[in-house]
Amino acid sequence: MAIAPSSRPKSALPGWAISPEAAKVSHFSSANHILVTAESLLDTPDHAIDQSILQDFARITPQYPGVRAPLGRQVCASWLAALSPLLDQWFESGSTRWEMQGWYSLVTTPPADLAPMQRLPHVDGTDPRQIAMMLYLHRTGHGGTAFFRHRSTGLEALTTAEFARYREALQRDVARTGLPPAAYPTDGAPHFERTHAVPGHFNSAVFYRGNILHSGVIDNAAPLSSDPREGRLTINAFFRPAAD
Repeated sequence: MAIAPSSRPKSALPGWAISPEAAKVSHFSSANHILVTAESLLDTPDHAIDQSILQDFARITPQYPGVRAPLGRQVCASWLAALSPLLDQWFESGSTRWEMQGWYSLVTTPPADLAPMQRLPHVDGTDPRQIAMMLYLHRTGHGGTAFFRHRSTGLEALTTAEFARYREALQRDVARTGLPPAAYPTDGAPHFERTHAVPGHFNSAVFYRGNILHSGVIDNAAPLSSDPREGRLTINAFFRPAAD
């Protein structure tokens, strides 16, 4: 399902304008998950790359296998104004007041140095109302984003009610077969099955519910540069319903 021209708000912040004009809503897996893809999201993607070079990247959380720098508040506000009505439409959420956080992100951790949690697919939280966005700003050999089903439970998305069952089953999996090797989980084996993948074309973005099991598609044999001009640079963001 494409988005009608009359419903395509645009952000107008100089250098940061977004035009989600090629947005397409599709579904994947037997669970019928919503996936929105938007080609050529930024009017001037090279401006974003130029700005990324000026940021102070740092390791922010132990889960992310690399470094991040926060996206400016003015940029987030501009994008939020343009994307909020579309998020309502794409994810059938009615009229929601959204909040947004965004970061520049660079995957930099070599496969051999990955922590156990980084060798497995993950979720960004257990609230299905939280929407994740990945905007790909790299031209490397690395890919986009893959989605997974946990084999022993059949779960593809985690809610608060299901998380304990999933965690206990995964612990049994690891106790039986051991941890996966030190590598990015491109196919999910042995405990997960890949259900779908998006290629991550330059300046394309994907939107999906953050509680779906997923992982970045990282070529374990390709270099991971810490230079934003050469590495796997993305802008990732979370959109959450604002608290009343």
